[in-house]
Amino acid sequence: MDHPAHRPGHPAAGPRALPVGLRAVTVYGAPPPPPRKGGGPLRAIFALAALLLIATVVLVEVYTGARFSPDGTNPRSTTDNDVPAAVRDGGPMIDLTGQTPRSSRLPARTVALTFDDGPDPIWTPRILDVLARHHVPATFFVIGSQVARNPELARRITAEGHEIGAHTFTHPDLASLPAWRRTLENSQAQLAIAYATGRGTALVRPPYSSVADALTDKDYATVRSVGAQGYLTVLDDLDSEDWRRPGVDRIVKNATPPGDRGAIVLFHDAGGDRAQTVAALDRLIPALQQRGYRFRTVTGTPNPRAGTVEMWRGGALVWTVRGADAILRLLWVLLIVAGGLIVVRTLILFVFARAHARRRRASTWSWGPPVRDPVTIVVPAYNEAATIRPAVESMTRSTYPDVSILVVDDESTDGTADAVRDLDRVRVVRVPSGGKATALNTGVALSHDELVVMVDADTVLTPDAIERLVQPFADPKIGAVAGNVKVGNRRRLLGKWQHIEYVIGFNLDRRLYDTFGCIPTVPGALGAFRRAALVEAGGLSNDTLAEDTDLTCAIQQAGWRVVYEETAIAYTEAPATARQLWRQRYRWSYGTMQALWKHRRGHFGRTRIPFIALFSVVLPLLAPLIDLMAVYGLFFLDRKITIIGWLAMLVVQALTAVMAFRLDHESLRPLWTLPLQQVVYRQVMYAVLLASALAALTGRRLGWQKIRRTGDFSAAPSG
Repeated sequence: MDHPAHRPGHPAAGPRALPVGLRAVTVYGAPPPPPRKGGGPLRAIFALAALLLIATVVLVEVYTGARFSPDGTNPRSTTDNDVPAAVRDGGPMIDLTGQTPRSSRLPARTVALTFDDGPDPIWTPRILDVLARHHVPATFFVIGSQVARNPELARRITAEGHEIGAHTFTHPDLASLPAWRRTLENSQAQLAIAYATGRGTALVRPPYSSVADALTDKDYATVRSVGAQGYLTVLDDLDSEDWRRPGVDRIVKNATPPGDRGAIVLFHDAGGDRAQTVAALDRLIPALQQRGYRFRTVTGTPNPRAGTVEMWRGGALVWTVRGADAILRLLWVLLIVAGGLIVVRTLILFVFARAHARRRRASTWSWGPPVRDPVTIVVPAYNEAATIRPAVESMTRSTYPDVSILVVDDESTDGTADAVRDLDRVRVVRVPSGGKATALNTGVALSHDELVVMVDADTVLTPDAIERLVQPFADPKIGAVAGNVKVGNRRRLLGKWQHIEYVIGFNLDRRLYDTFGCIPTVPGALGAFRRAALVEAGGLSNDTLAEDTDLTCAIQQAGWRVVYEETAIAYTEAPATARQLWRQRYRWSYGTMQALWKHRRGHFGRTRIPFIALFSVVLPLLAPLIDLMAVYGLFFLDRKITIIGWLAMLVVQALTAVMAFRLDHESLRPLWTLPLQQVVYRQVMYAVLLASALAALTGRRLGWQKIRRTGDFSAAPSG
């Protein structure tokens, strides 16, 4: 319900005290401070920065985390004719930096061990250990993105006298890329190497290349473009085929040059389990040394020093990759936390909510002696002409023997008060505009009964709702009772989704919170209060936008119990449009955060609010990661596992929904919309909560927004 005092600049009644019997209740007439200027642009900046950060992380991770298969020797080319004979029939080192193609090979009894696809944090150190043990140098053709993630290994490679060459930045098939992308792949790999080692390199081994006579015309075009960038292309003479993991004997045989021929031998230090490679090297190196072979790097010279500019640029590139990796790891951790919280919440709900329902349904259950004390229903109203008459008429049909109805018209302009003046047992009071909290405080002050029920002007009660709602007051320790509020307008899809949310997210959770003695909200649509609890809590306050949550927490801070009575049923009109829904939930979410923060101290704040915040704020804030990472995984990870994981979460939601509907005696028919609700409605609620959190972080105050009512209570029982 919305009031003019919640709009910036509207005059409101000042604070005043009204007598209540021999006591006084302060009526807080001052409106909340006006919205703070500048919060909107700041929130927009935060939101834009968050979106840009997420987009950057996704792009970097997709770019640098592409899957690839290991390099292997391709069969000899027999149909392409653009490859010059000097290259096709020459050696594996191809120099196209000048006008004339040149190729060369190693001298006899000379071997250059080369390793592709690293550095890898597991296998590269083990291979380096083997090389160090045998005092053998080698050449490592590294992937730039892996250097960015493991710079210390690249430094170790050069520090131990080995040579580094570039194997592109992300291991794509260069022959299939446009010229600008080929240049980018090699230059980024160069920058990563420069930052990690302080060295440059003139060597490039294109991914998926092999021996010179296997070059196709397309491959040769790539070699030419690499040469035009000033690089020496290095292929291989022998492929150990360690990427197949054929066994140590086969790897040693494949890597052994025939006769006395020199050879550049291809191995891999990444891309999978390289235990066979490590074992094969320990056998191959001594065997070749016994045959008189010597080992050298491809060029036989150390890598040249990199320039300062290249090292600075490389640092920016490396830290971008590492930053994106760190954020993605954090997102995965938060995803695991969110998934764990969902599972824990589901288990707790199944155990405690079901136990709560069974206990209440037991034949021996009773709140105590029947309560028959007089009750005043306070109905605050502002421009509710469309809904207030059916709402108040439902109250007049109450089966409770002693009930009076007080409508507090907060200076409405649409004839709200006139709509109910003629009804029996109804008293209408028109007050200067002061907001909902002020209207409720005024109603409490003008009533004379010890039990006060607060009902929104857009809510229809069942005939026995009041009688059932006040029975818990048989226990003198109970200060407030939350009713069971359901969606009355659920004929349309949006109404059905909100109905599901009310049954699962509100009413089922209240059973859980009731069990643990920490109900966060007695709903404004239907709640009962003991006058003494209201007085001790200080009445309703304008400190937050969720005055019902604020009051509920204050009552429990004062030492009173708050309970849930699921048999006291009311039907409220939920927002009928997406815009209205956004505005309402935005206010609810923001106000709840305000109230929880306000009451964070004291016994209730220290012992109960962390539990409430965990499942009502933290979990909803983390839950979007499930869908976000599902989309990421659908496109860039194992699609089958991603779909199975997301469907598993949907099954958990479905089981929870079925239990909630059964406990609430609701038809399961609306649950056919649950999958669509998870895809569409849930995302909107995520956005609302995130927007509210941003508003809270930026310190922006929100005004109340008027929601247009239609008077649709089609789901409420007639009569």
